[in-house]
Amino acid sequence: MPAPTTKKTIAIFFGGCSTEYEVSLQSACSVIQSIDTTRFTPILIGIDRKSGQWYLYHGTTAQIENDTWQSAELCTPIYPSVNRDTHGICYLKDGIQKTISLDAALPILHGKNGEDGTLQGLLDLMGVRIIGCGTLSSALCMDKELAHRIVSMNGIKSARYVSLKKGYSPQEIKSCAQELGYPLFVKPVRSGSSFGISKVLKEEDLLPAIEEAFHHDSTVLLEELIDGFEVGCAVLGTKELLVGEVDEIELSDGFFDFTEKYTLKTSSIHVPARITPEQSERIKNAARTIYRVLGCAYFARVDLFLTPKGEIYFNEVNTIPGFTSHSRYPNMLKAAGLPFDEVINRLLEMEG
Repeated sequence: MPAPTTKKTIAIFFGGCSTEYEVSLQSACSVIQSIDTTRFTPILIGIDRKSGQWYLYHGTTAQIENDTWQSAELCTPIYPSVNRDTHGICYLKDGIQKTISLDAALPILHGKNGEDGTLQGLLDLMGVRIIGCGTLSSALCMDKELAHRIVSMNGIKSARYVSLKKGYSPQEIKSCAQELGYPLFVKPVRSGSSFGISKVLKEEDLLPAIEEAFHHDSTVLLEELIDGFEVGCAVLGTKELLVGEVDEIELSDGFFDFTEKYTLKTSSIHVPARITPEQSERIKNAARTIYRVLGCAYFARVDLFLTPKGEIYFNEVNTIPGFTSHSRYPNMLKAAGLPFDEVINRLLEMEG
């Protein structure tokens, strides 16, 4: 008889010091519930929202979902080991240091301090394989300005923009905004789930929108509005890439802000997108190019715009997109024939 295969120990990170903490909890629950525990041993690591303390979590997904997961009975304080022989985490039991070695880690953390390369860099120091984009790719994709520059250098169009920091001249910025044209977008350079993003229709709303964006980051972009609608591509893989069906966001008003992303109050998402097969293939090819040039790995969602003239414009890359069973990323792959459970377990067994 063949010897039984050893189950891989995979750390699943959730929570985090981010404005997207609640989104992480919902995504992590879906991921944890989909793991094939006959093949993988999940190690659940929750990160406190305020202190950043790491905890080894022993409770249920229901308590994660309703944010009651933190308790002395369910949580053991842990800390990362940068001893690469350990490649894992440490904790104290009866005054004695114990360790858990990890085969890999899957961060399900959205936004800052999780999706931006910070955790990925620490995992690199620990010698733990990252299931997802690495340190550099995560940092680049989180920085909207750098991502746009790199993508534009590789032949894919991006919206025109102006970058500014604190101490900017209001008059100069108003002049730049006039050149870009109204309406325009004001965005923090590094932020997720549309936090701090405003659609500005007229000049009197410009400066308040800029100050709101500065609450979320030290650099802000003024970006021209692209006449078109947003489409997305779910990309899965490292060497060989699988691209899900293209989706389309239909807006009745405004833009796809935090409320719309998680409630679809006045908007709809169409999978597949209501576009021609030729347009769909061009969008998928653009997504593959963007994924490669930004150094993405394992999974990411590439967002673009399609104009009435059929032009494709880059919007952004989400290196840890929403992972609930009804989120855009898994739904695009489902439409391509890959169920949610299979997406998760394929990621866990995938080699870098």
